[in-house]
Amino acid sequence: MDKLVIEGGKPLSGTIVIQGAKNAALPILAASLLADGTTTIEHVPKLLDIEVMLNILRELGCRAEHTGDTVVLDTATAHTSHVPESLMGQMRSSIFLMGPLLARFGETQVYQPGGCAIGERKIDLHLQGLEALGAEIEELGNKIVCRAEKLRGADIHLAFPSVGATENIMMAAVLAEGRTTINNAAREPEIQDLQRFLVAMGAKVFGAGTDTITIDGVASLTPCQYSVIPDRIVAGTIMVAAAATRGQVTLMNTNPGHLSSLIHVLRRAGVQVAVDGDIIRVGSSSRPKAVERIVTAPYPAFPTDLQSQVMVLLALADGVSIMKETIFEGRLKHVDELSRMGADIRVDLNAAILRGVPRLYGATVEATDLRAGAALVIAGLAAQGKTIVEQIHHIDRGYDRIESMLSRLGARISRYSPVPNNLSN
Repeated sequence: MDKLVIEGGKPLSGTIVIQGAKNAALPILAASLLADGTTTIEHVPKLLDIEVMLNILRELGCRAEHTGDTVVLDTATAHTSHVPESLMGQMRSSIFLMGPLLARFGETQVYQPGGCAIGERKIDLHLQGLEALGAEIEELGNKIVCRAEKLRGADIHLAFPSVGATENIMMAAVLAEGRTTINNAAREPEIQDLQRFLVAMGAKVFGAGTDTITIDGVASLTPCQYSVIPDRIVAGTIMVAAAATRGQVTLMNTNPGHLSSLIHVLRRAGVQVAVDGDIIRVGSSSRPKAVERIVTAPYPAFPTDLQSQVMVLLALADGVSIMKETIFEGRLKHVDELSRMGADIRVDLNAAILRGVPRLYGATVEATDLRAGAALVIAGLAAQGKTIVEQIHHIDRGYDRIESMLSRLGARISRYSPVPNNLSN
């Protein structure tokens, strides 16, 4: 298995262009099934999750090419709505295919999705939303079969503002008969991006970015060309890395409005953050200050996907900070790994109490999930000595060659790929 080897203690410096958003690209790729023909999607990063989604679409009969950061997807040849279990088990976002496949084919067969082990992530809200639109759902062990002779608009209230459920319902409802209203909808920027893509295909969707989304069903959609928004989590990761290493980094192709909660936290920690259009400059030359309390919550509050990265910064801060995780109960597994590097962190249920230490020290650590892996890379960059991060396939799910990205900012980081021993006696 590949590893990252990091020689820490060097401030990051330079300019970087932020990749397209994985969490926007995945549902957009799925939504392409709603239109019969060739769709071109730009600013799509080269990631494991993206390749899994493209492989699923190919298994469904689509033609898909990913050249540079552009995906050309021909859905005219799609001929099945049965998603292979082997591929679906590799990525949770494969669940996004339920809505589009149900809308296009009138039925779909999928399996419980895989992904990072960060806690319980039920798909009940997805299924309840599709049932409200008229789908009949049968669960046969790990298999889920959905059928709908005709989808009809409905008034749907989500018990929790789930991003995935909101997006699945949106994609199914655009071809349903009549009006659908999603109440207590998720408000994330990725949902707003999905709305813009659906509208570009001819859908009638309103209200994304608020807690009420309205969809008026149309008879058909047409393919389009579209560019995905910048990845706010990748941008946030680089911003925190710049602060933790006491560096100076300029980020281009960002949407600062999507990062307002992080910018607020960084400024409270004494980090200099300047915004100019789509450019963000982050600088820090001194030890960060503790931030009394941070609580993760649905957008526009502080994102769970940046919790582990910011924890590294607070582990180095002057004073005591508290970080409370309210979205995923399994998202504090990186605490033990950071403790190996000298961090002073105590976990109390879903809260982490951090007593800042002057420095971290290099160690061999293991990425337990995507964002925990990114946090350990930041810790390695800020630490004294050598850090080895193992199980980096998790990191590759969300960061396009993170070692290349950080090397451009002066980091001493490299990927080690063991050479298989093919010698035989």
